[in-house]
Amino acid sequence: MSKILPPEQLEELKLFDSPTISNAIERFNVRPRNEGFMSPEIKCILPELGRMVGYAVTATIMANQPAPEGHSVSRHDYWDYIVSIPSPRVVVIQDLDNPPAVGSFWGEVNGNIHKALGCVGTVTNGGVRDLDEVHALGFHFFASAPIVSHAYVHQVQYNIPVEVGGVVVQSGDLIHADKHGVITIPHEIAADLAEMAREVQRAERPTISLCKSPDFSLEKLKGN
Repeated sequence: MSKILPPEQLEELKLFDSPTISNAIERFNVRPRNEGFMSPEIKCILPELGRMVGYAVTATIMANQPAPEGHSVSRHDYWDYIVSIPSPRVVVIQDLDNPPAVGSFWGEVNGNIHKALGCVGTVTNGGVRDLDEVHALGFHFFASAPIVSHAYVHQVQYNIPVEVGGVVVQSGDLIHADKHGVITIPHEIAADLAEMAREVQRAERPTISLCKSPDFSLEKLKGN
C-alpha cells in the first residue's frame, strides 16, 4: 500500500460530500472522469449516518446454494486479515450470485463483529438486513437493497480484487461514500485532495452567490 494518511487527514476528507471529492479528483487528471465511482445500484441504505471514509477490506460471498462440501473460509484468518489493513476500514464485498442479494452477509451480528474490528461500514452489491440495529450501531451500509434472509450465505474468498458497482477495488484502496454514492480515492493524490476540494468550492462560490443575489442578471452571469 501507498502512504497511509494520518487520522486528521482522513477526518478532513469527511468534510466534503462525494460530488466535491469527485470534482477535486478530476483536477489531478490521474484517471478518466467516467471511472472510479460506483454505479447507482449501490445505494446508501442509512443516509442519516453521513459520510464514510476508510481503507478497503475485500471479500466475496455467495448465498443461493450451500457452500460446496469441504469448502471452508477460516473466520479467524479473515479477522486477522481485517486488522492487517489500516483503520478505519470499509468492508467491500462482491456478491457472486447471479442475480445477487439472495442472502445477506450483513446484519446485527456481523455489524458488531466488524465494528469491534475497526470497520466503519460496508459496500456491497449484495443485500443487507437488521437495519434498525445496525443504524443504532452507527455502521454504514452501502448496498443494492435491504433483504430479509441470510439464506446459505458463505464467504468464498478474501483479500482479493473485487468488482462492486462497476469498480474494481483492491485491498487497501481508499473509499469515500455518502448519500450520493461511493468513490475511490487514488492514493497518489489523497494527501492533497482536501485542499483541492476547498479550491473547487472556492471556484464555485462566485457563480452560486451571484445566482442567489437580488442583483442577479443574465449579463452579470455571462460576465462571471
